[in-house]
Amino acid sequence: MVCELFAMSSRVETTVSFSLHEFSQHGGKIDAHSDGWGLAVYDGQTAQVHREASAAAFSQKMHYLNTHQQPTRCVISHIRRATVGERALRNTQPFVRDIKGHSHVFAHNGDLPAIENKTILNSCRLEGETDSERAFCYLISALTTLWHTEIPTLKTRVGLVEKAFNELAELGIANFLYADGDYLYVFSNKRHQANGRVEPPGMYFLERECHCDQGALKRAGVDIPCAPQQVLLFASVPLTGESWQPLHPCQLLAAKDGEILYRTP
Repeated sequence: MVCELFAMSSRVETTVSFSLHEFSQHGGKIDAHSDGWGLAVYDGQTAQVHREASAAAFSQKMHYLNTHQQPTRCVISHIRRATVGERALRNTQPFVRDIKGHSHVFAHNGDLPAIENKTILNSCRLEGETDSERAFCYLISALTTLWHTEIPTLKTRVGLVEKAFNELAELGIANFLYADGDYLYVFSNKRHQANGRVEPPGMYFLERECHCDQGALKRAGVDIPCAPQQVLLFASVPLTGESWQPLHPCQLLAAKDGEILYRTP
């Protein structure tokens, strides 16, 4: 099995300590994805990206980030098992590029052997040798034109992202996480399963809700802001014993603040 993905979209800024810890254990302890890890945490439209070309399960940096998390509404993480490109920071995901002051973050699970045939703009300079980074540059080549004059609508963004991801899925195994500072996009195709076969699902998702009882707080003598919480979690494999739902082949979801705003018909 090659690489795993994890993402979170939340209505209220929060941390993902338990889920991230469980995910990181797949990076060299529970599973063999020990060639690197990355974590992108959004603060508004800007993402801070942390990466290491080492096993996440035994990383002191990952442990520190997990126990000192910055509350956020959007997270993307990736653990790597190297298949294309050597074990090096330049080949470690997620990748990030800046367009119009927005951090565009991308991570891929799969294998795209024919990606070399796809044309990319010279402005999206490749730093490493992976098919994943080249796939990101293929997406960026289209996005740069879309974002050239003004901030595009969600409908326009979804149309372009869905077209690009479906084209890439024709080349091989293609599961993607992508965020543009406003929305999180999740594309599920197929992946190497525990039974050895390559088949759907490529990813799972889980919805969590937590309702706040403001009246109970006041009766307890506590007067603090209280808002209902809604969280979406996405992962290559379920991270808990909860009812994670499989995504369909070539299904795209677009989410913001814990709510799914677009789902492939």
